[in-house]
Amino acid sequence: MSLKSENLKQDKILLAMSGGTDSSVAALLLKEQYSNIEGMTFRSYDSISKACMEKESGCCNADSLFEAKKLADGLGFKHHIIDVRDVFDKTVIDDFINEYLAGFTPNPCVVCNKTIKWGKMIEEADKLNCKYLATGHYAQVVFENDRYFLRQGVDKTKDQTYFLWTLTQENLARTIFPLGLLTKIEVRQIARENNYEKLASKRESQEICFIPDDDYRRFLRERIPDIDEKIGQGNFIDTSGKIIGKHKGYPFYTIGQRKGLDIAMGYPVYVLKIDAENNIITLGTRDQLLSNELVISNINLMKYEQLPENMEAVCKIRYNNSGESCIINQKDDKIHILFKKPVSAITPGQSAVIYEGNDLIAGGTIVKIS
Repeated sequence: MSLKSENLKQDKILLAMSGGTDSSVAALLLKEQYSNIEGMTFRSYDSISKACMEKESGCCNADSLFEAKKLADGLGFKHHIIDVRDVFDKTVIDDFINEYLAGFTPNPCVVCNKTIKWGKMIEEADKLNCKYLATGHYAQVVFENDRYFLRQGVDKTKDQTYFLWTLTQENLARTIFPLGLLTKIEVRQIARENNYEKLASKRESQEICFIPDDDYRRFLRERIPDIDEKIGQGNFIDTSGKIIGKHKGYPFYTIGQRKGLDIAMGYPVYVLKIDAENNIITLGTRDQLLSNELVISNINLMKYEQLPENMEAVCKIRYNNSGESCIINQKDDKIHILFKKPVSAITPGQSAVIYEGNDLIAGGTIVKIS
C-alpha cells in the first residue's frame, strides 16, 4: 500500500466511502496504520422512476449510505453524510444531458470525479482540517521530477486512471489510493479475513450511478418529457448523402452503434456521424468507422509540464480499450493524436487518455476526428 509519508500518522485523512467493497477495504487498510481518519459519503442522486428504483445501486442506493456509516462506526471513526444532490444535478447530470443534446456521448464519471469527488470533497476536507483524502480507486499516485502523476493500478483489469485524468497537481498532492497495489481478488480476500463476507461478495455496478437500469434514453425522456416532440424524427443517410431511412432523434444514438437502428440494408451498418444541428445520422460499414487521427481539448497535463514534439505514446479512447500506439503533439490548448494504425468508433465527447507505459501523461475530451 503506497501512502504519502510518515507524516500521515499525524495528519488527518478524509476517506470517500460508497458502502461498496473497494472503499470499505480502503477503510480497513487505512485504519490498520492510521488513527486520524474520518469517512464521508455523498448523497448525490435520488431515483424518481420505477425502472431506476427497482435496480438501484451505487449513488442511487440509500442503503449504501447506512452501510458506509455502519462500517465507520464499527472501525471507530467519524462518518459524515453530505447532501450534494443540487450540485450533482447542476454539474454532472446537466452536462450529461447537454452533451447528448449537442450530439456527443458524455463521460459522467470523469465529470463527477472532477466536480464532486475531488471538487466538493476537497471543500469538505478543508472544513474538517483533513490534509489528505483517500478513495477506493485502483490507481497509484507518483511524485517524480517535481510532478505528481497517476500510474495505473497493479490490477490492469480494474485500473481506473482513465476516469481520473482531470485531477490537478493540487488534487494529486493530497490524494491516497490504498488499493493501487492490490488486485480485486486480494481486496475481496481482505474483506473476508476481516469477517466482512457480505462486502467480499458484493456485486460490482457497471452502470452509470444515476442510471442503474443502463437505459440512458429512458433517462433523457424522464428529464425532458417533450424531447421526442422537440427533436422529432430525422434522416439516416449514407456516406454519399443519400437518405436511406428515418431515425427517432439524434440524441438516442451513439457512434459505433449497430443495434436498435431499425433499418435493413442487407449488410451490417453502424452510426458513423451525428449531425445535431440538422438531426441527421450517417450510417456506414464497420470499415468506415475507422479513423487515424483525433484532437482533444480541455486537456490536463499530468506527468510532464510540457509535451515534447512527436512524442510516442499509447492512447485509450474508452475505458475498456487496451490502448493504441500513437504520436502526440500539443498545440496550444489542444493535443493532436495520430494513430499508427486505424482505430474504430472514436466518439466525440468521450475522453482520450494518453499513457507512457503505465504512467498517465495527459487527457482531454475528443472534439475532432479525421
